[in-house]
Amino acid sequence: MGYALLYSLSFLLSETDTMPAKQHPNLLIIMSDEHAPMYSGPYRHPLVQTPHMDRLAEDGVTFTNAYCNSPLCMPSRMSFMTGQYIHKIGAWDNAAPLRPDAVTWAHLLRSVGYDVVLSGKQHFGGMDQLHGFRAQLARDLHAERQHALIDWDNGTPPANRPWQGLSQARPGTTVEIEVDDLAETEALKYLREPARKKQPWALNVSFIAPHFPLIVPQRFWDLYPLDEIDLPNIPEGHLENQPPVYQRMRRMFGCVDFPEELVRRGRAGYYGLITYLDEKIGNLLRALEETGQSENTIVIYTSDHGEMNGEHGMWRKSNFYEASARVPLQIMFPDEVSAGRQIDKVVSLVDLTATLVDIAGAQPMHQLDGDSLLPLMQRTRTDWKDFAFSEYLAHGVERPMAMLRKGDYKFNYSLGAPPELYDIAEDPDEFRNLVNDEAHQAVCQELEAQLLAEWDPVEIEKQVRASQKARILIDQVTDGQWRKPPNP
Repeated sequence: MGYALLYSLSFLLSETDTMPAKQHPNLLIIMSDEHAPMYSGPYRHPLVQTPHMDRLAEDGVTFTNAYCNSPLCMPSRMSFMTGQYIHKIGAWDNAAPLRPDAVTWAHLLRSVGYDVVLSGKQHFGGMDQLHGFRAQLARDLHAERQHALIDWDNGTPPANRPWQGLSQARPGTTVEIEVDDLAETEALKYLREPARKKQPWALNVSFIAPHFPLIVPQRFWDLYPLDEIDLPNIPEGHLENQPPVYQRMRRMFGCVDFPEELVRRGRAGYYGLITYLDEKIGNLLRALEETGQSENTIVIYTSDHGEMNGEHGMWRKSNFYEASARVPLQIMFPDEVSAGRQIDKVVSLVDLTATLVDIAGAQPMHQLDGDSLLPLMQRTRTDWKDFAFSEYLAHGVERPMAMLRKGDYKFNYSLGAPPELYDIAEDPDEFRNLVNDEAHQAVCQELEAQLLAEWDPVEIEKQVRASQKARILIDQVTDGQWRKPPNP
C-alpha cells in the first residue's frame, strides 16, 4: 500500500526533477504492430478475446481516440521515438532511416538514470539499431529486411495480382511468431534479473503481432470459427464513390473484391494474432507481480498503427480511415486513482512520447510536438488541445497526405485532390463525406487552416521527391549496403 501511495498519479505530477533517481517509477512500454483498437475487448468488439487488455482497462486509463502520427511502421515509430512529426525528421517511409543525431526518448530517459532497453521490433532502418537504447535483447525482424524504395514519379500502378495475405491465412507458425516468442522470453528474463532493483528501468517490448502474415498457432486459430467471423461493413455503392486516392490505393495494394470465405479467413487470422499478443501482455504483467515490481511500474500498451481488416474494401494500413490511423492506448499506474477510466479526448503518439519524458523528469533537447498526458489523466488540465495530426508520405500515394482530427471532426487533405470531412461522432464508419455540405463549410475552413498553418504540402513534396531520388541513386551505386543493418 505504501508503494501505491508513493507512486500515485498526483505524486508523478509533482516536481519530478527533484526526486532521487531511486524513486522514479519503472516503465513497461508494450507496443504491437498493426493493431486497430476496435478489434479488442476494451474497445467493445464482441468477438475478439483480450482478457489482459481488458485488465488494463479495468485497472488503468483507456484512451478511445488515440492516433498514430503516420499510418506506416517506420515513420510512425520514428515519430514516437523522437516526439516529432515525420516531416520534421525526414522519416518519410519504410526505407528512410532515422538520422543518427536524432535525440529519442530512450536517450532522454538514460540521461536521468534509467536503464532503457528494447526487446523486439522498433523498425530502426540502417546501421544504427539502438538509437538510445542500451541494448536490443531480442531481434528486430523488420529492421533486418530491406524495403522497396519509392519513386512518386511512377505514380500508383495497379498490383499484378490480388493481395496474398488472405489466401495465406491459416493456423501454423512463422518466423514472425518465433521472433515475437523470443522478444517475450528475453523481456521476461530481463524483468526477473536481480539488477532490476538497482535503478529505474524502461523496457520497450515490441511485438510484430497482429501484423500479417495472418498465420497464428492452432490454439488461437481455433478460438475463431469461420462461420462466426463478422464481415466488413461496406454499403452498396460505397467503393465506387470512395475518394480517388483510396481507389488508387486499393488497386495498387491488390485489394480486390475477395470471396467471403477468404475475408473470413483473413479476419480470423487477425483476431487470433490479437489474442496471441494479448497472452504475451498477460505474461509480462504476471512477471511484474511475481518479482514484486508491479507496485513501482507504469504499464503502457499501444500500437504503431491499425489494420483495415477489409473495411472500406481495404487491407493493411497507409490511409486515414479509423481502422488504419487510430491506435489502442492504455496506461496503468501502480495505484487505483485512475482505475477503469476512459478518456475520449483526441490524443496521438507524440503525446505519449511527451508523457514518458514527463514521467522520467527529463529535459527535451528539442521542441516536442506532443503534450504530456499526465495532467489530462489527473483532470488538472481542462484546456486539452483535443486534436491529432497524422501524415502519409510513402507508397500507395503519389503526393503528400495529412489528417487533422479535432473534436468530433476529421479533416483529410491530399495535395491536388478534394479534401474530406467526417463527423466521427455521428458517422464513425466514415461513409458520409461532408466537405461539400453547406452547414459544414466553417468547420472545413477552420480545420484546413489549422492543418496547413505549419504543414506545407508543396515544400514537403519537394523534400520527399528529393529524398527518393537521392536514396535511389545511393542504392544503385552501393547495392543497397547503406540500408542493411548489422547481422543479428
